Amino acid sequence: MQIGIVGLPYSGKSTLFQTITKTHIDTSALGKNETHQAVIKVPDNKLDKLIEIFSPKKTNSAIIDLVDVIGLKKGDSGSTQFTSNFLSTVKTNDALVQVVRLFANDAVPHPDGSVDMIRDIASFETEFILSDLSILENRIERIKKTYQKSGGDLLLRELPTLEKSYEILHTEKPLREAELNDNELFILKTYSLLTLKPMLIVLNLDEGQRNDAEKYLESTRKLKAGKNTKVMSLFGKIELEMSELSDDDAALFMSEYGIKESALHMLIREAYDLLGLQSFYTVGEDECRAWTIKKGMTAQEAAGAIHSDFVNKFIRAEVVGYDDFIKNGGSFAKSKEQGVWRLEGKEYIVTEGDIISIRHS
Repeated sequence: MQIGIVGLPYSGKSTLFQTITKTHIDTSALGKNETHQAVIKVPDNKLDKLIEIFSPKKTNSAIIDLVDVIGLKKGDSGSTQFTSNFLSTVKTNDALVQVVRLFANDAVPHPDGSVDMIRDIASFETEFILSDLSILENRIERIKKTYQKSGGDLLLRELPTLEKSYEILHTEKPLREAELNDNELFILKTYSLLTLKPMLIVLNLDEGQRNDAEKYLESTRKLKAGKNTKVMSLFGKIELEMSELSDDDAALFMSEYGIKESALHMLIREAYDLLGLQSFYTVGEDECRAWTIKKGMTAQEAAGAIHSDFVNKFIRAEVVGYDDFIKNGGSFAKSKEQGVWRLEGKEYIVTEGDIISIRHS
């Protein structure tokens, strides 16, 4: 899974990237068209506990590919320009995190002259809509010209979906919030449309705005939150300082500032929810591992995440829920005695935290 962090210059986008990845970016290079990228392990208390129980030779956490997308620049008119380099990079991301500046800082002026979160959110949505409109318009014209020359209805099967999406975008509505069926989504996936990507809007505040955080969150959620758009807030500068502390000192720091959850945990939790993802586990003395799959996947489909051959060779899945396993002392034998360890067939729907062993031919 690849998540792109986007935001206007001086929004705190790169600060968030550094906080989550615990890396340092040379600020003198921030004006260059460079994209910073890092792979991070997904924090997982369940996996940590399973590792403690089994003391395996090998461990594997779920991972996320995080990208600090660079490429926005100031145009001749003074407004921010969305470059082709920026847009092409964003197209490769599975989900987007838009960092929106709410803090004032005279030493670092806002590129558009003033702090206005509604304007900044809208600027991205407008550019993404224009990009998608251009892609769809070109594709629709190409399909119609090809049909006129050679006939046939293969390409025309795409046309109703493309025209429907084009009209939705003309109403200034992003496709991520549109009512589209599975077949329409399958067709649109080919085009890497920007407004179809799930969006997490992150409001970046400073320490002096702690009392206003909920107010900003509520007003933004009323405006933008939907089935594929979520909103959260954080204090970017505080989070960066906290990321440089030991775990014990960070916990004290969080308590002092009333921070219930770190930026890393919040972002990953919200991203998993946006993308409809969940984790299941395989455990043993050799390896404990977290696997990331889509919610609603069957045991047979989940087996394919472990190894592609397991899909066709699937026989049964041995399953016990994480909570049941822990309640029974981290013992498979006790879990069997209590009837919470069970055999499931290929149609079983995997749930968050399932500990699974695949029987295959």
